[in-house]
Parts: sequence; structure tokens; C-alpha cells
Amino acid sequence: MELTARELMTTEVETVAPDDDVSEVLGRLARASFNGFPVVDDSGALVGIVTQHDLVGLFETKDRTLWIPIGFPPFMETLTYAVDVSWEDFDLGVDLLKNANKPIREVMTADVVTVTPDTDLDTILDYLADDDRDINRLPVVEGGRLVGIVARQDVLRAVRDRRRSESTGEKR
Repeated sequence: MELTARELMTTEVETVAPDDDVSEVLGRLARASFNGFPVVDDSGALVGIVTQHDLVGLFETKDRTLWIPIGFPPFMETLTYAVDVSWEDFDLGVDLLKNANKPIREVMTADVVTVTPDTDLDTILDYLADDDRDINRLPVVEGGRLVGIVARQDVLRAVRDRRRSESTGEKR
């Protein structure tokens, strides 16, 4: 029996809304054990995805690295990120404040690669191993609504478990 997204996916998915502030989402992401959130509207429809790279990229320039604490409201604790800074463009504090209240819809990726619950393992592996896109998590969509997510780690765990059961002669 071929594994599908339905067997691999996590159904309890943390999401954000298109109107959530960058600062709020960055704070949630800093405390999360993963690197991105699906963005869903009030109806539960997937409208995008936002990753750590999208958010930290708002505060990056090119030449030097500066470790900065980010502690403006609504953060309850200070977070620290490494940011490349050009000393000629040292308006980072202004950039932080300017981007803090920006809605996620302005920084999210709207062109999201998704799968359905019936998508097979080979297709999922093709997406996760794509050389052109760095995909770590695949939203699972059914009828336009987000129903789960398949993370790279979920796939690795499932493949490992299947190989172990096959080597010991167990049947699933």
C-alpha cells in the first residue's frame, strides 16, 4: 500500500491570518518548533504561506552582521536575530518599526505548492526534493480548505518506520 498525504499529515495546524501583524507572527515563529505558517482567511481557505525567511528578510541588508534584540510590542520577551547590515544604510531601527505593523499578506508567498489528502508519497517526495523551490512543509488542501500539513520530517519518519517494519517482516 502506497502512503498518501492523508497518512503523513498533521491535522492540527497552527496558522496565521492575512491581517496579522509581522511583529506578532515573528514572535510566534520564534517560539515555534517549525519555520513557517500557512496563511488562512476567515473561511479556512489557504491564501498563502509565510516563513522565517520571509520575515527575517524584511530586516536584512547586505554587508555586515549585527545581532539585534527585537522587543517592541506585542512581544512579551526579547528575541535575537542575526541581520546583515550595511553601515551606510544604518536605518535598521526605522526598518524594524516600519515593518512591525505590516500585515502578513504583504510578505507572504501567495503561490503555494499544495497537495490533496490522496497525493501519493512519490509526488510528495518530488515536491520536497525540488531543486528550484526550498519546500519544507506542504499544506494539504481539500475543497479549497486547509485540512493538514506534511512536513519533511513527517515523510522521513514514515519512510524510516516503513523500512524498519519491512526489515523485521511486520505487516501494516
